[in-house]
Amino acid sequence: MRAKAFILIICTLPIVLASCQPEQEKPYQPKPYELSQPAYFPSLTNIPADNPMAEEGVALGWKLFYDPRLSGRDGADGIRSCASCHHQENNFDFGGSAGLHHSVMPLVNLAWNTTGLGWNGGVATLEDMVLAAVTSPVEINADTNQVVRYLQKTEDYPPLFEKAFGSRDITFVNIERAIAQFVRSLVSSDSKFDRYLRGETQLSQDELEGYLLFVTEDGADCFHCHGGGGNALMTTNLFYNNGLDIDFNDPQDRHAVTGNPMDRGVYKAPTLRNIAVSAPYMHDGRFNTLDEVIDFYSDSVKNSATISPLMHHVMQGGVRLTEQEKMQLKAFLNTLTDETFLNNPNYK
Repeated sequence: MRAKAFILIICTLPIVLASCQPEQEKPYQPKPYELSQPAYFPSLTNIPADNPMAEEGVALGWKLFYDPRLSGRDGADGIRSCASCHHQENNFDFGGSAGLHHSVMPLVNLAWNTTGLGWNGGVATLEDMVLAAVTSPVEINADTNQVVRYLQKTEDYPPLFEKAFGSRDITFVNIERAIAQFVRSLVSSDSKFDRYLRGETQLSQDELEGYLLFVTEDGADCFHCHGGGGNALMTTNLFYNNGLDIDFNDPQDRHAVTGNPMDRGVYKAPTLRNIAVSAPYMHDGRFNTLDEVIDFYSDSVKNSATISPLMHHVMQGGVRLTEQEKMQLKAFLNTLTDETFLNNPNYK
């Protein structure tokens, strides 16, 4: 009898010991971020499988985006962040000359951009764009190893990286991922034109006439490169020679990426969302106002061997708009301004 009891105790001992052990904490699971998906936007996005969007990752990316400590320095030297050149009120554009070879491009609706980034498309992903910006001598100008070492020593960042990526050990790969998640969260979809597409408001007569000019070849002929109601991103995200010049000596045009001689003088068509607050315009910032841009496309387009075949009116120097048509086209372009986006407190 005693032997049986002893065997019973031995057999049940592991169960008793196990029940006395404290429960191991489960790994922290970030909460998936629900990206706003307007019904009239493309369904295809560029969210990579190894960097799904999470609320903790977006929040960390927001903090890094605005933090001059991303330069890997503190005090007087740590003065430059992503937000130094990408201002929310200017469509996350610069709103002036940044002293760069090319003007700053806006950070808006890039979750739906499936082509290369930048004016020449030379940067493949948003994660790569973070690396390029941090290490560029004319942007943040930092050493990635120094950035990681510096942020690792701070009190605030290690726990935030743990929440976002499951480890307090900071890596530059996860810095890239976090900022890319935040940039993908920057969605503009509440302009007057958006509300028109949703049937919530009407365009004025001049705005409607401007839209008709925008989407017709015999009008302003903008839609081939910049979309419209059927492509509400207001860009194809493709690359064109739009007739700015005849001679090409820019070492950072599309030709620098592809090596194709037909890509000389070719650049990405930027989105026209919030275009009224995104000056200066063109890859080199040569135009300061929308009026100058409209005048160029109306009367000053230049022909060349690499001109896009979509520039149907190049042989007459442009689309030849009347003064009234120019006013109407500008009125439509102003309907693309999204005050909700420009003032969203979650982006500040």
